[in-house]
Amino acid sequence: MEKIIFFGLVIPIMAYVLYLGGMAIMNGFKSKEANRAEKEEAENENGDTSETSAKQSSNLSDELTKLNDLKEKGIISQEEFEKAKNKLLNN
Repeated sequence: MEKIIFFGLVIPIMAYVLYLGGMAIMNGFKSKEANRAEKEEAENENGDTSETSAKQSSNLSDELTKLNDLKEKGIISQEEFEKAKNKLLNN
């Protein structure tokens, strides 16, 4: 009689407890992976912003250098240089 109670009640209950424990562990791993992915995505967004601003700064410097070369060669006047420079700086 004791064996019937043991196999009929205790083993299914223990199996269910093990199942719940396994599910909790797997949910923890999934949450950890999701948090890691969100963190990497946020870092990529921040990194892209700094790279974009650095590229814009270098492009702005290049454009100003080109304008200055044109002014020094006499291709554009000082007034045209100032207008183009203000346009670049304001955008």
